[in-house]
Amino acid sequence: MSRKQKKTLYRILASGILLVVAFLAPVEGWERFGLFLILYILVGWDVLWKAARNIFYGQVFDENFLMSVATLGAFAIGEYPEGVAVMLFYQVGELFQSVAVGRSRKSISALMDIRPDYANIQKDGQLVQVDPEQIKVGEEIWVKAGEKVPLDGVVLEGSSFLDTAALTGESVPRRAEPGTQLISGCVNQTGLLRVQVTKTFGESTVSKILDLVENSSSKKAKAEHFITKFAKYYTPAVVYGALALAVLPPLILGEGWSQWIHRALIFLVISCPCALVISVPLSFFGGIGGASKQGVLVKGGNYLEALAQAGVMVFDKTGTLTKGEFQVTAVHPNNVDSQRLLELAALAESYSSHPISRSLKEAYGKTPDSNRVSQVEELAGKGIRAVVDKQLVWVGNDKLMEEQKVQWHPCHKVGTTVHVAVDGVYMGHILISDQPKPDAAEAVQALKNLGIRKTVMLTGDSKAVGEHVAQELGLDEVHTQLLPGDKVEQVERLLKEKSPKEKLVFVGDGVNDAPVLSRADIGIAMGALGSDAAIEAADIVLMDDQPSKIAVAIEVSKKTLRIVKQNIVFALGVKGLVLLLGAFGMANMWEAVFADVGVSVIAILNASRALRT
Repeated sequence: MSRKQKKTLYRILASGILLVVAFLAPVEGWERFGLFLILYILVGWDVLWKAARNIFYGQVFDENFLMSVATLGAFAIGEYPEGVAVMLFYQVGELFQSVAVGRSRKSISALMDIRPDYANIQKDGQLVQVDPEQIKVGEEIWVKAGEKVPLDGVVLEGSSFLDTAALTGESVPRRAEPGTQLISGCVNQTGLLRVQVTKTFGESTVSKILDLVENSSSKKAKAEHFITKFAKYYTPAVVYGALALAVLPPLILGEGWSQWIHRALIFLVISCPCALVISVPLSFFGGIGGASKQGVLVKGGNYLEALAQAGVMVFDKTGTLTKGEFQVTAVHPNNVDSQRLLELAALAESYSSHPISRSLKEAYGKTPDSNRVSQVEELAGKGIRAVVDKQLVWVGNDKLMEEQKVQWHPCHKVGTTVHVAVDGVYMGHILISDQPKPDAAEAVQALKNLGIRKTVMLTGDSKAVGEHVAQELGLDEVHTQLLPGDKVEQVERLLKEKSPKEKLVFVGDGVNDAPVLSRADIGIAMGALGSDAAIEAADIVLMDDQPSKIAVAIEVSKKTLRIVKQNIVFALGVKGLVLLLGAFGMANMWEAVFADVGVSVIAILNASRALRT
């Protein structure tokens, strides 16, 4: 508990003890009134103050107003112990709410601990701490053991182990050594690292994550909007209903005012909408917090709610279902030797950062001389056009060769085939293979077990490779040799084919996937290795790039929705029943307290289950 929550707890305990003492005290008349009034002010002064302040600002009908009217009314008709007890139990409910919200917020704000306070730079032979926002791309920083990595970068010197639990939910540390790409927010556990910064603080991973978390509560689910709208009309309705209950029967039936005023006060206490207003947003907040502990960042309750209705799951291949770690597995030259074929491909791809380009450069074994290359043009979904040693070189897939009317031939092995042509003459092809992620097949099966009706893979890779991967992973449908625009068309088709109640989810990681991520009902991006554009366009981000976490996110979503429905049915059901009993004089103030505070506490405890995944 926070200091404020502890103070509230001590006030409740003291008030509870004093209530028992006052109830048993042998005093009557004004002395009894004064004793309970002091006790009432002690336990409820803040509720009275909030009610008065809200009335001043024009916000009359809320739970503070209901509790103030009900308890002051109880004092007016001489029911002093009941007035104090109602306020006391209301404060108990408020404390439960505060603690539950605090737990949910803590699970999300644990991510806030990844915010770096400083970065170390070297000045005059000494390490000096500076604001991370002052560091520019290309500068070098030093990260000591026990410090947070303040900015994204690449390790130049040193080796260590990194704690990534705050980002990915993984407890196993990752090794860092020269050449390792670091993401900000990790904790350096052992050695000293010299790091070259690759992104400014505003563009760094830690900055983007904090922005996602801070803005997640602004995107409310439909259920949250419904409860907000419901409470807006419900609260004034029950106030007017209580007023009618207090006034009309005595006027019409000629009965005593005291009895009906008492029933109206009971009616007010019962009708307080705390259980719904608190528990529904708390459930979504808890669900987002529970998902974040598993390394799944959900940008809002609306996306968490929609995910429970997922029926069609569409995947990109490279970097999503496969590792994206391409290796050259075969070189089949035609008119040149193998080394010359690799050299041409590596030179043409020298300016590209695509995984296939990196694998070609690694297989070449030398640093390509970029001075020999000019007029480089990257052709999305096809390959590269470049001038190498004053010769026009085309490096890419089957489509590119057909467009250039080059006489190519397919490879007899399964893999990604990269063809090379010089001045329209076919020079051969290079085979590159990419392995499925260890948990990819398990992820697809888990999704089917959760009720996903159709799993689809969209890839720009060759037909043979795409179908081989789809068969290996157990996917229902695969479409190959697609350009970015083709992927959008396929998603549009699938959106038309699905039922209105289903949601289509697209999972991708590359820059080319950003348009599809935006078009899908729900976009999920791979966060650790995925591109910034994909993360920006996505609604949900997997921080550890494990496709099996998609099933975890859906489970959290469905669990959260179950809890929300349980709370709505339970709260409305109990309140409706006790309201009827109260209106007919069959429920007393203590039963009214249970219908308000008891239901709220039970609903809050139920909502807190969303945190546990």
